[in-house]
Amino acid sequence: MPHVANIRDVAREAGVSYQTVSRVLNGHPNIRAETRQRVLDAVARLDFRPNRAARMLATSRSHTIGVLAAINGSYYGPTSSIAAIEDAAREAGYSTMLANPRVVDASSLREAVRHLIDEGVEGIAVLAPQTRTAQVLADLGAPIPIVTMQTELRDADAGLSVDNELGAAIAAQHLLSLGHRRIALVAGPDDWSEALARTRGFEGALRDAGLEPAAVAAGDWTAESGYLAFQQLRGHGFTAVFCANDQMALGLMHAAVERGLRVPEQLSVIGFDDVPESAHYLPPLTTIRQDFDELGRRAVATLLARVEGSPLEFPTALPPRLTVRASTMGAPV
Repeated sequence: MPHVANIRDVAREAGVSYQTVSRVLNGHPNIRAETRQRVLDAVARLDFRPNRAARMLATSRSHTIGVLAAINGSYYGPTSSIAAIEDAAREAGYSTMLANPRVVDASSLREAVRHLIDEGVEGIAVLAPQTRTAQVLADLGAPIPIVTMQTELRDADAGLSVDNELGAAIAAQHLLSLGHRRIALVAGPDDWSEALARTRGFEGALRDAGLEPAAVAAGDWTAESGYLAFQQLRGHGFTAVFCANDQMALGLMHAAVERGLRVPEQLSVIGFDDVPESAHYLPPLTTIRQDFDELGRRAVATLLARVEGSPLEFPTALPPRLTVRASTMGAPV
Protein backbone atom coordinates (compact mmCIF):
# COMPACT_ATOMS: atom_id res chain seq x y z
CA MET A 1 0.00 0.00 0.00
CA PRO A 2 1.56 3.34 -1.02
CA HIS A 3 2.61 5.73 1.73
CA VAL A 4 0.30 8.74 2.14
CA ALA A 5 2.27 11.88 2.89
CA ASN A 6 1.67 13.55 6.23
CA ILE A 7 2.58 16.94 7.65
CA ARG A 8 5.94 15.71 8.99
CA ASP A 9 6.89 14.40 5.53
CA VAL A 10 6.18 17.87 4.14
CA ALA A 11 8.29 19.45 6.89
CA ARG A 12 11.28 17.18 6.09
CA GLU A 13 10.92 17.84 2.36
CA ALA A 14 10.80 21.61 2.88
CA GLY A 15 13.48 21.67 5.59
CA VAL A 16 11.24 23.35 8.17
CA SER A 17 9.40 22.36 11.33
CA TYR A 18 5.97 20.77 11.14
CA GLN A 19 4.64 23.79 13.08
CA THR A 20 5.80 26.02 10.22
CA VAL A 21 4.00 23.78 7.72
CA SER A 22 0.85 24.06 9.82
CA ARG A 23 1.09 27.85 9.91
CA VAL A 24 1.51 28.00 6.13
CA LEU A 25 -1.46 25.71 5.52
CA ASN A 26 -3.63 27.75 7.86
CA GLY A 27 -2.75 31.05 6.20
CA HIS A 28 -0.71 32.52 9.05
CA PRO A 29 0.51 35.98 7.94
CA ASN A 30 3.89 36.00 9.73
CA ILE A 31 5.71 33.62 7.39
CA ARG A 32 8.50 34.73 5.07
CA ALA A 33 7.55 34.52 1.41
CA GLU A 34 10.43 32.20 0.50
CA THR A 35 9.56 29.83 3.38
CA ARG A 36 5.91 29.79 2.40
CA GLN A 37 6.82 28.96 -1.19
CA ARG A 38 9.22 26.19 -0.09
CA VAL A 39 6.42 24.58 1.93
CA LEU A 40 3.89 24.92 -0.90
CA ASP A 41 6.36 23.37 -3.34
CA ALA A 42 6.86 20.43 -0.97
CA VAL A 43 3.10 20.02 -0.62
CA ALA A 44 2.80 19.86 -4.41
CA ARG A 45 5.68 17.38 -4.85
CA LEU A 46 4.33 15.03 -2.18
CA ASP A 47 0.70 15.48 -3.23
CA PHE A 48 -0.11 16.21 0.41
CA ARG A 49 -3.80 16.44 1.33
CA PRO A 50 -4.43 18.02 4.76
CA ASN A 51 -6.88 16.07 6.88
CA ARG A 52 -10.06 18.14 6.93
CA ALA A 53 -11.20 16.98 10.36
CA ALA A 54 -7.81 17.70 11.92
CA ARG A 55 -7.70 21.10 10.29
CA MET A 56 -11.14 21.93 11.67
CA LEU A 57 -10.07 20.95 15.18
CA ALA A 58 -6.91 23.03 14.94
CA THR A 59 -8.51 26.18 13.55
CA SER A 60 -12.15 25.89 14.77
CA ARG A 61 -13.13 26.47 11.16
CA SER A 62 -14.53 24.02 8.64
CA HIS A 63 -13.48 25.86 5.46
CA THR A 64 -16.71 24.53 3.98
CA ILE A 65 -19.43 26.38 2.11
CA GLY A 66 -22.96 25.04 2.12
CA VAL A 67 -24.98 25.04 -1.09
CA LEU A 68 -28.75 24.89 -0.79
CA ALA A 69 -30.24 23.87 -4.14
CA ALA A 70 -34.01 23.84 -3.72
CA ILE A 71 -34.65 22.63 -7.24
CA ASN A 72 -36.35 19.45 -8.42
CA GLY A 73 -35.09 18.43 -11.84
CA SER A 74 -31.85 18.52 -13.81
CA TYR A 75 -32.00 22.10 -15.08
CA TYR A 76 -28.95 23.41 -16.90
CA GLY A 77 -28.82 26.80 -15.18
CA PRO A 78 -28.87 25.64 -11.55
CA THR A 79 -26.60 22.67 -12.29
CA SER A 80 -24.08 24.99 -13.94
CA SER A 81 -24.28 27.41 -11.02
CA ILE A 82 -23.52 24.63 -8.52
CA ALA A 83 -20.50 23.51 -10.55
CA ALA A 84 -19.30 27.12 -10.75
CA ILE A 85 -19.59 27.52 -6.96
CA GLU A 86 -17.63 24.29 -6.39
CA ASP A 87 -14.84 25.43 -8.72
CA ALA A 88 -14.60 28.90 -7.16
CA ALA A 89 -14.68 27.48 -3.62
CA ARG A 90 -11.92 25.00 -4.42
CA GLU A 91 -9.74 27.81 -5.79
CA ALA A 92 -10.26 29.66 -2.49
CA GLY A 93 -9.30 26.60 -0.43
CA TYR A 94 -12.84 25.68 0.58
CA SER A 95 -14.92 22.56 0.08
CA THR A 96 -18.67 22.51 -0.52
CA MET A 97 -21.57 20.61 1.00
CA LEU A 98 -24.83 20.28 -0.93
CA ALA A 99 -28.34 20.16 0.50
CA ASN A 100 -31.00 19.36 -2.09
CA PRO A 101 -34.43 18.86 -0.48
CA ARG A 102 -36.73 16.60 -2.48
CA VAL A 103 -39.78 18.69 -1.57
CA VAL A 104 -39.52 22.45 -2.04
CA ASP A 105 -41.69 23.94 0.67
CA ALA A 106 -41.06 26.27 3.62
CA SER A 107 -40.49 23.42 6.09
CA SER A 108 -38.01 21.65 3.81
CA LEU A 109 -36.09 24.85 3.11
CA ARG A 110 -35.77 25.60 6.83
CA GLU A 111 -34.66 22.04 7.56
CA ALA A 112 -32.04 22.14 4.79
CA VAL A 113 -30.53 25.38 6.08
CA ARG A 114 -30.45 24.03 9.65
CA HIS A 115 -28.82 20.81 8.45
CA LEU A 116 -26.02 22.75 6.77
CA ILE A 117 -25.52 24.90 9.86
CA ASP A 118 -25.37 21.76 12.06
CA GLU A 119 -22.68 20.36 9.74
CA GLY A 120 -20.48 23.36 10.49
CA VAL A 121 -20.51 25.22 7.17
CA GLU A 122 -19.23 28.78 7.41
CA GLY A 123 -21.76 30.25 5.00
CA ILE A 124 -24.47 29.17 2.57
CA ALA A 125 -25.07 29.93 -1.11
CA VAL A 126 -28.76 29.53 -1.89
CA LEU A 127 -30.11 28.44 -5.26
CA ALA A 128 -33.82 28.53 -4.53
CA PRO A 129 -35.52 30.59 -7.21
CA GLN A 130 -39.04 29.99 -5.97
CA THR A 131 -40.66 33.23 -4.87
CA ARG A 132 -41.47 31.83 -1.39
CA THR A 133 -37.77 31.61 -0.51
CA ALA A 134 -37.43 35.26 0.52
CA GLN A 135 -39.79 34.96 3.47
CA VAL A 136 -38.33 31.63 4.60
CA LEU A 137 -34.81 33.09 4.74
CA ALA A 138 -36.00 36.25 6.47
CA ASP A 139 -37.88 34.30 9.14
CA LEU A 140 -35.03 31.87 9.76
CA GLY A 141 -32.51 34.38 11.09
CA ALA A 142 -29.52 32.15 10.33
CA PRO A 143 -26.40 32.78 12.46
CA ILE A 144 -24.04 32.51 9.45
CA PRO A 145 -23.83 34.49 6.20
CA ILE A 146 -26.19 33.52 3.38
CA VAL A 147 -26.12 34.69 -0.23
CA THR A 148 -28.85 34.06 -2.78
CA MET A 149 -28.04 33.38 -6.43
CA GLN A 150 -30.05 33.61 -9.62
CA THR A 151 -32.83 35.43 -7.84
CA GLU A 152 -34.12 38.92 -7.21
CA LEU A 153 -35.06 38.21 -3.62
CA ARG A 154 -32.42 40.17 -1.71
CA ASP A 155 -31.16 43.60 -2.78
CA ALA A 156 -27.72 42.93 -1.29
CA ASP A 157 -27.31 39.98 -3.66
CA ALA A 158 -28.42 41.79 -6.81
CA GLY A 159 -25.05 41.16 -8.43
CA LEU A 160 -25.30 37.37 -8.01
CA SER A 161 -27.76 36.91 -10.86
CA VAL A 162 -27.80 37.36 -14.58
CA ASP A 163 -30.10 40.24 -15.56
CA ASN A 164 -32.96 38.03 -16.70
CA GLU A 165 -35.24 40.95 -17.50
CA LEU A 166 -32.60 42.52 -19.75
CA GLY A 167 -31.90 39.18 -21.43
CA ALA A 168 -35.55 38.67 -22.35
CA ALA A 169 -35.76 42.25 -23.62
CA ILE A 170 -32.70 41.59 -25.82
CA ALA A 171 -34.44 38.48 -27.19
CA ALA A 172 -37.57 40.48 -28.03
CA GLN A 173 -35.53 43.27 -29.60
CA HIS A 174 -33.69 40.77 -31.78
CA LEU A 175 -36.98 39.43 -33.15
CA LEU A 176 -38.33 42.95 -33.62
CA SER A 177 -35.20 43.95 -35.52
CA LEU A 178 -35.91 41.09 -37.95
CA GLY A 179 -39.32 42.55 -38.72
CA HIS A 180 -41.47 40.27 -36.56
CA ARG A 181 -44.59 41.89 -35.13
CA ARG A 182 -46.62 38.88 -34.01
CA ILE A 183 -44.40 37.25 -31.40
CA ALA A 184 -45.51 34.56 -28.96
CA LEU A 185 -44.11 33.70 -25.54
CA VAL A 186 -43.51 30.36 -23.83
CA ALA A 187 -43.01 31.44 -20.22
CA GLY A 188 -41.39 29.53 -17.36
CA PRO A 189 -43.20 28.47 -14.16
CA ASP A 190 -44.84 31.41 -12.42
CA ASP A 191 -43.35 30.58 -9.00
CA TRP A 192 -39.77 31.09 -10.26
CA SER A 193 -38.42 34.64 -9.98
CA GLU A 194 -36.25 34.10 -13.08
CA ALA A 195 -39.30 33.16 -15.14
CA LEU A 196 -41.22 36.21 -13.93
CA ALA A 197 -38.28 38.49 -14.76
CA ARG A 198 -37.99 37.05 -18.28
CA THR A 199 -41.71 37.55 -18.87
CA ARG A 200 -41.45 41.16 -17.67
CA GLY A 201 -38.48 41.87 -19.90
CA PHE A 202 -40.09 40.35 -22.98
CA GLU A 203 -43.45 42.06 -22.50
CA GLY A 204 -41.79 45.38 -21.66
CA ALA A 205 -39.77 45.37 -24.88
CA LEU A 206 -42.90 44.62 -26.89
CA ARG A 207 -44.78 47.44 -25.16
CA ASP A 208 -41.99 49.85 -26.02
CA ALA A 209 -42.60 48.86 -29.65
CA GLY A 210 -46.36 49.38 -29.29
CA LEU A 211 -47.09 45.65 -29.30
CA GLU A 212 -48.40 42.86 -27.06
CA PRO A 213 -47.56 39.15 -27.18
CA ALA A 214 -49.46 37.40 -29.96
CA ALA A 215 -50.11 34.54 -27.54
CA VAL A 216 -48.71 33.22 -24.24
CA ALA A 217 -48.32 29.66 -22.97
CA ALA A 218 -46.77 28.51 -19.68
CA GLY A 219 -44.15 25.78 -19.45
CA ASP A 220 -42.17 24.12 -16.67
CA TRP A 221 -38.67 24.43 -18.23
CA THR A 222 -38.83 20.95 -19.85
CA ALA A 223 -38.75 20.17 -23.56
CA GLU A 224 -42.03 18.31 -23.14
CA SER A 225 -43.74 21.46 -21.88
CA GLY A 226 -42.40 23.38 -24.88
CA TYR A 227 -43.84 20.72 -27.15
CA LEU A 228 -47.24 21.00 -25.46
CA ALA A 229 -47.06 24.81 -25.46
CA PHE A 230 -46.99 24.84 -29.26
CA GLN A 231 -50.34 23.06 -29.27
CA GLN A 232 -51.77 25.89 -27.13
CA LEU A 233 -50.27 28.60 -29.30
CA ARG A 234 -51.38 27.20 -32.66
CA GLY A 235 -53.87 29.29 -34.55
CA HIS A 236 -52.65 32.67 -33.24
CA GLY A 237 -50.77 33.54 -36.40
CA PHE A 238 -47.40 34.32 -34.83
CA THR A 239 -44.20 34.39 -36.88
CA ALA A 240 -41.74 34.19 -33.99
CA VAL A 241 -41.62 32.88 -30.41
CA PHE A 242 -39.46 33.56 -27.38
CA CYS A 243 -39.05 30.51 -25.15
CA ALA A 244 -37.88 31.29 -21.62
CA ASN A 245 -35.27 28.53 -21.78
CA ASP A 246 -33.57 26.41 -24.42
CA GLN A 247 -35.18 23.10 -23.46
CA MET A 248 -38.67 24.49 -24.03
CA ALA A 249 -37.45 25.91 -27.35
CA LEU A 250 -36.33 22.42 -28.35
CA GLY A 251 -39.74 20.94 -27.61
CA LEU A 252 -41.54 23.76 -29.39
CA MET A 253 -39.42 23.37 -32.54
CA HIS A 254 -40.12 19.64 -32.52
CA ALA A 255 -43.88 20.27 -32.42
CA ALA A 256 -43.71 23.00 -35.05
CA VAL A 257 -41.79 20.82 -37.51
CA GLU A 258 -44.22 17.94 -36.92
CA ARG A 259 -47.02 20.31 -37.97
CA GLY A 260 -45.21 21.15 -41.20
CA LEU A 261 -43.68 24.50 -40.22
CA ARG A 262 -40.15 25.32 -41.34
CA VAL A 263 -37.83 26.90 -38.76
CA PRO A 264 -36.81 29.68 -39.30
CA GLU A 265 -38.39 30.31 -42.73
CA GLN A 266 -41.93 30.23 -41.32
CA LEU A 267 -41.26 30.48 -37.59
CA SER A 268 -38.30 32.09 -35.81
CA VAL A 269 -37.44 30.69 -32.38
CA ILE A 270 -35.17 32.12 -29.67
CA GLY A 271 -34.33 30.59 -26.30
CA PHE A 272 -32.50 31.50 -23.08
CA ASP A 273 -29.45 29.92 -21.31
CA ASP A 274 -27.30 28.72 -24.24
CA VAL A 275 -27.10 25.10 -23.12
CA PRO A 276 -24.21 23.26 -24.82
CA GLU A 277 -26.64 21.25 -26.98
CA SER A 278 -28.35 24.37 -28.36
CA ALA A 279 -25.58 24.79 -30.94
CA HIS A 280 -26.57 21.35 -32.29
CA TYR A 281 -30.35 21.73 -32.41
CA LEU A 282 -31.82 21.51 -35.89
CA PRO A 283 -31.52 24.33 -36.73
CA PRO A 284 -28.95 25.59 -34.21
CA LEU A 285 -30.73 27.79 -31.69
CA THR A 286 -30.43 31.54 -31.32
CA THR A 287 -30.39 32.16 -27.57
CA ILE A 288 -29.38 34.35 -24.62
CA ARG A 289 -26.14 33.29 -22.92
CA GLN A 290 -25.43 33.43 -19.18
CA ASP A 291 -21.95 33.50 -17.61
CA PHE A 292 -22.33 30.84 -14.92
CA ASP A 293 -18.60 30.72 -14.13
CA GLU A 294 -18.57 34.40 -13.20
CA LEU A 295 -21.72 33.91 -11.10
CA GLY A 296 -19.95 31.19 -9.12
CA ARG A 297 -16.89 33.38 -8.57
CA ARG A 298 -19.06 36.27 -7.43
CA ALA A 299 -21.09 34.12 -5.05
CA VAL A 300 -18.05 32.61 -3.36
CA ALA A 301 -16.21 35.96 -3.13
CA THR A 302 -19.28 37.62 -1.60
CA LEU A 303 -19.88 34.79 0.85
CA LEU A 304 -16.27 34.56 2.03
CA ALA A 305 -16.10 38.33 2.45
CA ARG A 306 -19.12 38.14 4.76
CA VAL A 307 -17.56 35.23 6.64
CA GLU A 308 -14.50 37.42 7.26
CA GLY A 309 -16.64 40.44 8.14
CA SER A 310 -15.54 42.43 5.09
CA PRO A 311 -18.31 44.09 3.06
CA LEU A 312 -18.36 43.08 -0.60
CA GLU A 313 -21.22 43.56 -2.99
CA PHE A 314 -21.50 43.43 -6.75
CA PRO A 315 -23.99 46.24 -7.32
CA THR A 316 -25.34 45.16 -10.70
CA ALA A 317 -26.50 41.89 -12.19
CA LEU A 318 -24.39 40.23 -14.86
CA PRO A 319 -25.35 41.30 -18.38
CA PRO A 320 -26.52 38.45 -20.64
CA ARG A 321 -25.38 38.14 -24.25
CA LEU A 322 -27.25 37.39 -27.46
CA THR A 323 -25.91 34.39 -29.39
CA VAL A 324 -27.31 34.43 -32.92
CA ARG A 325 -27.57 31.12 -34.76
CA ALA A 326 -29.79 29.73 -37.49
CA SER A 327 -33.21 29.52 -35.77
CA THR A 328 -34.11 33.18 -36.40
CA MET A 329 -34.42 35.17 -39.61
CA GLY A 330 -36.45 37.98 -41.11
CA ALA A 331 -40.23 37.80 -40.79
CA PRO A 332 -41.93 36.04 -43.72
CA VAL A 333 -43.49 38.43 -46.20
